[in-house]
Amino acid sequence: MSPLPTQMADRWVCRSEPEPGRGRLYWHILFRDHPQVQELAAAGQRRLSRFAGLHFTPRQWLHMTTLVAGFADEISAAEMGDMVARARDLLSAVGPVTVSFGKVLYHPQAVMLGVRPDGVLDPVLDAVRAATRLATGSEGTVEHLPWTPHLTLAYSTSVQPARPIIAALGRELPAREATIDRISLVSQVGPERLWNWRRIAEVSFGAAPRRMGDAKGTPGSRRGTRG
Repeated sequence: MSPLPTQMADRWVCRSEPEPGRGRLYWHILFRDHPQVQELAAAGQRRLSRFAGLHFTPRQWLHMTTLVAGFADEISAAEMGDMVARARDLLSAVGPVTVSFGKVLYHPQAVMLGVRPDGVLDPVLDAVRAATRLATGSEGTVEHLPWTPHLTLAYSTSVQPARPIIAALGRELPAREATIDRISLVSQVGPERLWNWRRIAEVSFGAAPRRMGDAKGTPGSRRGTRG
C-alpha cells in the first residue's frame, strides 16, 4: 500500500462478486463492540464526507478481513460446524491482543486504518486458516499477500485525484487502542457493497492476554504459504 496513490479507482468496475443470493463465508474481526474504534472511524469518515465517489463502510460492519473461507454453497453445514469448532480449539491458545489504530493507509481502491504493531495478529490468521483447511480441505484465501490487517473507512467508486483525499485525512489520526478477543464467521450474500451480511458464529480467544509487540506463540506459520 505504498507509495501513495496519485489517482483513485473504482473498486467494483472489474471486481468479481457473488451472484445475487449466493453467499461467501469470511473470517472477520468485527468492531461493533469497540466504541473507541467506532469513534475514530466516524471521525475519519466525517473528514472524507465532502468527497463524492467514496462508499463508507457502515459502522455496524466495521471489520478486519482475515480469511475468505469459501462459498457457502460449497461448504456443508457439518464442515462449517467442524471449522468453527477447530477454530475455537486453536484460538484457545491465543490470548486477547491489544492493537493500536491511527495510521492511515491509502490504496487506489480504498482508504483504511492500519494496525500496529506489525505481525501481532498473525496467530489469528494462522488459526482460522488451519481450521478451515482441516474442516474443508481448503485453507481459504487471503485477499492480499502479504496479509496487512486493516479496517476500511471508505471504498473508492470513481476515478479522481488522490491528493485532495490524502490532504483532507492525512497520514495519522489520533491513536486508539483496542483489545481484540474474538473473530466471527460471517456470510456475505450477493455484491459486497450491499452489506447483506449475517454473523454465523463467534469464536473467542484464550484467556491469557498477549500485549502489544508479542507476536510469538503462533499455531502455525503463514509465511511462505499462499492462500
